[in-house]
Amino acid sequence: MAEPPAMTLWLTRRAFLKLGGAAALGLALPRRAAAAGLRPMPHAHLLGRTTTSLRYYQLPTRSSPELGYYVTDAVIPILEQAVGEADPPHNPLWLRTNRGWVHSSFVQPVRERYNEPILPVPAGGFLAEVTVPFSQAWDFEKSPARRTYRLYYASTYWVDFGDTDSNGVAWYRIYDDLTGKYYFTHARDLRRVPPEELTPLSAGVGEKRIQVDLAAQRLTAFEGDRLALSTRISTGVVEGDTPRGEFRVERKRPSRHMAADDPTGAGFDLPGVPWVCFISWTGVSLHGTYWHNDYGRPRSHGCINLSPFAAKWLYRWTEPVVPPEEDHVASEDGTRVVVF
Repeated sequence: MAEPPAMTLWLTRRAFLKLGGAAALGLALPRRAAAAGLRPMPHAHLLGRTTTSLRYYQLPTRSSPELGYYVTDAVIPILEQAVGEADPPHNPLWLRTNRGWVHSSFVQPVRERYNEPILPVPAGGFLAEVTVPFSQAWDFEKSPARRTYRLYYASTYWVDFGDTDSNGVAWYRIYDDLTGKYYFTHARDLRRVPPEELTPLSAGVGEKRIQVDLAAQRLTAFEGDRLALSTRISTGVVEGDTPRGEFRVERKRPSRHMAADDPTGAGFDLPGVPWVCFISWTGVSLHGTYWHNDYGRPRSHGCINLSPFAAKWLYRWTEPVVPPEEDHVASEDGTRVVVF
């Protein structure tokens, strides 16, 4: 990725324009995996991003010869899916790459799709999602400019400004809702989420409710007695991290920077967490996940981890409704959520 040069502190339009620098296989889900409730990687996702360093093997089992390892954030081709060694037991799905077999738990399905920048950015900005494995964010308040976060596929951000530099490269400015700072990233890496993708699902349908089964690590959504969604999840690792009881969706945000320090080193710092539905004042929420693909067992700090697709569906389906031009909404009468 091209590295931009220094930018002046106040980011005036003139200073911005002075910025220089070079800144097909179908994958069928094996029957045994389908019977276990696993979902295949969509056909369009023929790439994966390793969310941690990951060993690859000659066969889809850890007892076969180890051939090497991928570093974190390696972008790898996915050539085949197969049921292999069931270790961990909840997920026997393995992926074949051009080098060997890797377990699917820490491979995020991704695409690499570039977008036509929207310039000028309309007044009020817009919500955007990353459509490449990752995009590098930059802090231009420093001189020279410095790298900050990597913005990962399917994460979401609010874009409030954009322009092109002296080399014709388009950039978006995004707002960090945790730190209050602004960062820049390549505009082609982000797609504006159109209003039609934010319209409510099953609007006007009464008696919506969500059930979260901690033992089964599964979320189900109902419209009356009709099942509307069933999906695997990951909840809190420690008993009680995800509280049992009856809740309401009380706040919603299409994007949230989540972070927490931990003296044991178990903290986290996750910008752009997508499609967040808070159910408790303590911060417990339903949200999309880009840092693992390991649904079906507890592994969160208390939140209910969902695939980005499932999280977006729930965001649109639940009450209260967030208008496309807004970045949050709160209500005391949101959709009922039962955790047991």
